[in-house]
Amino acid sequence: QVQLVESGGGLVQAGGSLRLSCTASRIPFSISTMGWYRQAPGKQREVVAAISRVGSITNYADSVKGRFTISRDNAKNTVYLQMNSLKPEDTAVYYCSVRDPYGHDYWGQGTQVTVSS
Repeated sequence: QVQLVESGGGLVQAGGSLRLSCTASRIPFSISTMGWYRQAPGKQREVVAAISRVGSITNYADSVKGRFTISRDNAKNTVYLQMNSLKPEDTAVYYCSVRDPYGHDYWGQGTQVTVSS
């Protein structure tokens, strides 16, 4: 039922930028937080960034602080991830997620981000 559609991934050279977008639809609950996770080949899925619907509280992985910025448009149920100064180690599939009031997460299909040396 819940639909999360990511876009904006692609191939970029090191030092470049990408902006990811995710729009949530068919949401039967009040969203608590929206965020981004990523999974690189052979590695565990990790939290990249998250933002609360109320209060604009943000959290970032240490590896992306100062380079990535998360933002959202609550009215559109859309979350963005501006990624600057990209590094090859940022290469991963990036997943959009939303959290319901009970702490349950829902996931999108993911979008590939590849950063070349």
